[in-house]
Amino acid sequence: MTALLDSRTYAPSSPDTATRLRVVDPGPLTTLQDAGRAGLAHLGIGGCGPADRAAAALANRLVGNPEGAPLLENVMGGLTVATSSPRYVSVTGAPAEVRVDGSIVAEPQRLYLHAGQRLSIARPPWGVRVYVAIAGGLAGRQVFGSCSTDSLSGLGPPALRTGDELQVGAVVSDPPSARLELTGTALPTGVIDLGFRWGPRDSLFSTADMRTLTSTTWSVGADSNRVGVRLTGPALSIGVVNLPSEGMPLGAIQVPPSGQPIVFLADHPVTGGYPVIGVVTEPDLDLLAQAPPGARVSFSAMAGG
Repeated sequence: MTALLDSRTYAPSSPDTATRLRVVDPGPLTTLQDAGRAGLAHLGIGGCGPADRAAAALANRLVGNPEGAPLLENVMGGLTVATSSPRYVSVTGAPAEVRVDGSIVAEPQRLYLHAGQRLSIARPPWGVRVYVAIAGGLAGRQVFGSCSTDSLSGLGPPALRTGDELQVGAVVSDPPSARLELTGTALPTGVIDLGFRWGPRDSLFSTADMRTLTSTTWSVGADSNRVGVRLTGPALSIGVVNLPSEGMPLGAIQVPPSGQPIVFLADHPVTGGYPVIGVVTEPDLDLLAQAPPGARVSFSAMAGG
């Protein structure tokens, strides 16, 4: 059944009632994401938003949208969409083959999609998340000021299904005439080195465990998701720890009883009772959000951290 997602409060412009983006095939998982729900942790509400914030912001800039405008976050390709009116669209994030009506697009970062044409994204050869933005921005039902889908709490619209239609805003600015600088957007295919700062509970760990964290090449587990990336390697020993629940920031490296670190991503819980040995910097979290199962990860402590 076709479902039109409700548009109430997101308004980069007045909604263009004649334009819809139709989901022909959502692939394994496609959600709507915007800038998220910042500043609500005291209410138990997580930040959410794109897992790879840099890629999402670039996608919106490429079509003239505000950086936080709602767009699609697709996991592992398989997505096919069509628009009812001609629009610029952009594709960023994991480098995937893009086709329009079956023909390969040589430079898919920004393209002009005619009414009824189908944009299809293949499975990326490396990387996890692909972002699709459309000029004018998408519209969705807002919960606590955001239409982002939060996989942990269930807030926001559900994951997209075949036949869903999303309302598109009216275009208020043309895409940048100058080619945007795309250097630095390539994803590493070797070991992903994550900068982090120690704390707040690093004092609970031995010197040997701290050395293990930074000297080990960790592997990304298959059970990683938007909540967090689970790493496998030599177990850290935290012993018996009785901590009251405390705030969990984006990028927290939490060590549960298994001793296998978890790095929290966009849909992370706002509190937790296991110790956090360090916090990964936000730019490096974008890289981690693109790490597929089996990818290798290392940690580098930042000066002064």
